[in-house]
Amino acid sequence: GVTPSDASHVTGQLSAWDRGAARKALELFGRKRGGSGLRFCPEPEALAQIIVDRLTYQTTLALLETAFAEEDADFNLSPEALARHVLLHRGLAGHRGVLRIDAGLNLPIVGLGASALTYYPAVGEALGTQMILPEHAAVANAIGAVVGRVITRESGSVTSPGEGKFRVHLAQGPQDFPDAESALAHLEIVLTNAARARAKSAGAVEIECQVTRDIRTAGVEGREVFVEAELTVEASGRPRVAVG
Repeated sequence: GVTPSDASHVTGQLSAWDRGAARKALELFGRKRGGSGLRFCPEPEALAQIIVDRLTYQTTLALLETAFAEEDADFNLSPEALARHVLLHRGLAGHRGVLRIDAGLNLPIVGLGASALTYYPAVGEALGTQMILPEHAAVANAIGAVVGRVITRESGSVTSPGEGKFRVHLAQGPQDFPDAESALAHLEIVLTNAARARAKSAGAVEIECQVTRDIRTAGVEGREVFVEAELTVEASGRPRVAVG
């Protein structure tokens, strides 16, 4: 799918990969239509700027929420609400009217990761504080990949098209079972194998799987009737470390 890196290639902030391919990706994405029937954004350059601006805004909100969570003073609102408060954002923008409102972070920010040089200067400017970008900031991205976890998810459903028939919807086609439990058990095995295989191919080792079942029933003539079930299997493991 489209990533902020694609948007940054289109805006000219990055030049590590194929700008033409990035522009084509945004052009195709922008052709999608929303609920109103209108296209998201017909111009790749405009869409790219929207994505970059949104990333800056979300990063700014995350930092503000963290800052308010660490504040000793009690503002009688949650960090999430404070981070979005209109007075705060007017202060960050340096409002000047009958009132003068100023706001900003009172500590510098250290930007780490491969994208730090691309996105974070605008975040520091928005928060009115110093953005420190270490010379080897991108290395933190590699460290994060090593200490993080690889996670993959597979989902599927079981429906009941008729009494005594429970249908598992699989990629190769539907398969029917005489009872709900056997249908759910089969779907769980299929999804677990698929999620585990995807995690392994993504470089995970010591893979663990967690299954979530969402079973929906309805009361009919005094008894519970199976309607539908959604299963999700999450496979996770630590990244494999190359040796040599």
